[in-house]
Amino acid sequence: MKALLVLALSSLCVTAMADEVPTDVAQQKPAIEEYTYSTHLDIAKVVSMSEIPNVCEVVPMKMEYDDSTGQRHILRYSVMGNGCSNG
Repeated sequence: MKALLVLALSSLCVTAMADEVPTDVAQQKPAIEEYTYSTHLDIAKVVSMSEIPNVCEVVPMKMEYDDSTGQRHILRYSVMGNGCSNG
């Protein structure tokens, strides 16, 4: 009877640990795409954007977004920093 109880508990533990194993598909990040003027953008939802630094120069930025089919993308593009004064 004790052996049956140990067997049942060990199979329960193995099942619980199997739920914690990450899948390779879920852990993969999409490849970073470089923006050009000819890039077709299909942005349905912006997930995150990097913050523009307070410098007076062109800086690289990243935007993570979902397209209209639900596929995740990471786009790299350039912007002018927020540290320039007009005077």
